[in-house]
Amino acid sequence: MDFERNIAKVSGIAAVSTILDVVSRTTGMGFTAVARVTGDRWITCASRDELAFGLKPGDELKVETTICHEIRQSREAVVIDNVSEDAAYCKHHTPAQYGFQSYISVPIILPDGSFFGTLCAIDPKPRKLRTPEIIGMFKLFAELIASHLDAADRVELIENRLALEQRNAELREQFIAVLGHDLRNPLASIQGGLRLLNKKVDDEGKNWINLLQGSVARMAGLIDNVMDFARARLGAGMQLKLREQALEPVIKQIVAEFENVHPDRVIETVVSVPGSVRIDADRIGQMLSNLLGNAISYGAANEPIRVLAQATGAGFDISVANKGAPIPAEAMPRLFTAFDRGDVLPNQKGLGLGLYIAQEIARAHGGLIVASSMRDETVFTASLPATRASG
Repeated sequence: MDFERNIAKVSGIAAVSTILDVVSRTTGMGFTAVARVTGDRWITCASRDELAFGLKPGDELKVETTICHEIRQSREAVVIDNVSEDAAYCKHHTPAQYGFQSYISVPIILPDGSFFGTLCAIDPKPRKLRTPEIIGMFKLFAELIASHLDAADRVELIENRLALEQRNAELREQFIAVLGHDLRNPLASIQGGLRLLNKKVDDEGKNWINLLQGSVARMAGLIDNVMDFARARLGAGMQLKLREQALEPVIKQIVAEFENVHPDRVIETVVSVPGSVRIDADRIGQMLSNLLGNAISYGAANEPIRVLAQATGAGFDISVANKGAPIPAEAMPRLFTAFDRGDVLPNQKGLGLGLYIAQEIARAHGGLIVASSMRDETVFTASLPATRASG
C-alpha cells in the first residue's frame, strides 16, 4: 500500500488540523490523531500532540499493540472514560503499554465501505467522553474526513484520466500529422506519373487515367483535411492568408475540377457576388471542395448539384444543394463534428473530417455553415461576412 500517498491525502485536507484542535479543546485530550490502519500497519497521518507522545505524520506503532487494531475488525467505536474503572479495558495491554487513562477512537469508513483508519485521542488523565455530544462529534468528524478522502480520490482519478487522454490525444494527433505529411510525397509521385502516362496512351487508357486522377484528387483532399485537423487540434489553428479578390473565379475553378473528375455529374453554378471580397481563396476553395465532395458522395447520382453564391446584407452566402435521401434528424446536430460520421451515419464511409474542416474555415472567416435537409433536398449554406479584420 502507498502509505505516503495516504499521509499526503490527509495532510491535504485543510479541515483536519481544525478537527484535531476542536477535539482536543472539547475533550481536554492531550494527543489526537488521524491514523491509517490496515491488517498489519498503524501509521500516523496527522496529529496534535501536547503530551510529547512523540508521534508525527509518518510515524508508526505496531498495530497489534493498539486498540485500533480491534476497531478495524469490529468497525465499532471504543470509548473509555477511565481505564482503571472500565471492566473491559482495565487489564488491556494497550493502556498499560502507552500509559493512558482516557481513550476514544472511531472508525473512518470510506463511502465505498472500505476501512481507512481511525480518528482517535488519548490522555493520561480520566476524561468524560461517553456522552452523546462527544461521541456524535467524533463520528461526524470521521464522516467528514472520509468524505474529503473520497473526494480527493475522485479528483486524482479524474486528473489521471485527463492526463492520459491528453497524452493519447497528443500522440494520436502527432501521428496523424506525420502520416499526412509522409503521404504527400508518394502521392505527388503518382500524380506526376499519371500526367506522363496521359500523353502516351489511347482514349481508353485516358479514361482509366481520369479515374485514377479522380482517386488521387480525393486522396489529396483527405490528406489536406487530416493535416488541417491535426494543426487545429495541436494548437496552430486554422491559418488564413486574407486578401481582396473576386469570388467567382474561385468558385468556378473548384466546380470545373469536380466536373473534370466527375464528368457524369451535373453541377449547376450561379455566382452573384459583385466586386471583391476579403478572403483566403485557397481556404474558400477547400471549403467548397469539401461541401461538393459531400454532395457527390451522398446526393442522388442522377440529379444535378446546385452551387449558389450570392451577396447578402451582411456579406455573402455560398450554398451547395443536392437531391437525394435526407440526413437523419439524429445526425444533424453532429454533422460538423470530427470523426463522428460512423456514429451518426453508420453506413457511410470516411473519417468525417470534410464537413468539420469546412466549418472551421467558415469560422476562421468569421462566418458559419448551417445545414438543412428536407425530404427531397439537402442544402449546406456558408454565410460569411464581406470583410474580416486580419490578425
